[in-house]
Amino acid sequence: MSTESRAKVVTTHVLNEMKLRGEKIAMLTGYDYSMARILDAAGIDIILVGDSASNVMAGNESTLPITLDQMIYHAQSVVRGVKRALVVVDMPFGSYQGNSKLALNSAIRIMKESGADALKLEGGREILDSVSRILSAGIPIMGHLGLTPQSIHKFGTYVVRARDEDEADKLVEDAHLLQDAGCFSIVLEKIPAKLGTQVARELKIPIIGIGAGPGVDGQVLVTHDMLGITQEFSPRFLRRYHNLYAEMLGAFQTYIGDVKKLDFPNEREQY
Repeated sequence: MSTESRAKVVTTHVLNEMKLRGEKIAMLTGYDYSMARILDAAGIDIILVGDSASNVMAGNESTLPITLDQMIYHAQSVVRGVKRALVVVDMPFGSYQGNSKLALNSAIRIMKESGADALKLEGGREILDSVSRILSAGIPIMGHLGLTPQSIHKFGTYVVRARDEDEADKLVEDAHLLQDAGCFSIVLEKIPAKLGTQVARELKIPIIGIGAGPGVDGQVLVTHDMLGITQEFSPRFLRRYHNLYAEMLGAFQTYIGDVKKLDFPNEREQY
């Protein structure tokens, strides 16, 4: 990371500058104050308060069950721990699809009650009314195309999207529609690398990939996945940077053993 980008508070304008000079954007998820503080101290550009909290924090099988109130709670916690990074919040399933007035009310609630910087919505042409209404209120939006987990029951599978020509053409069209509507960035999830590169080259706004190859403007992963806290999820695009599950398990087991054998607390650890 350049010294210039590390020093600046990250805004949508800063992200555009990064794309223009070819500096890659780093994005990870965060759901609580303590993790957000570490992510921000590390120099992360964007913290996504993802609806993946439904999976990794609440234990649900999909992102669908998480509520607007729960997303606001997670967003509030993250914002309190951040000084530099841009905080983007996922609008949860049911808070914006098919009803642009509901979408605006939901968006205003998130922004007012959490203090976040921007919102992320899944979908293209089918959600343009909601996107336009939210943008008209001055709220920045990050789009999300490709594999859209909130539509899992429509797709029926988490396989790679946009492999065939028709779906790829629709994705490119939707990306242009979102840019033209005023979105400041788009996430592309689990699509062919060649298509990710094409979209990043055609669009002026930053394109963030998760399983979209190296030719996009930045990358995002779920923090619990890349740290190895979760073990069940192992798609090809996921690189595990640590195995915190094993480390934490060992620490807990050592603590339990110390308590059982009266080794903790020792003389130095009491009053």
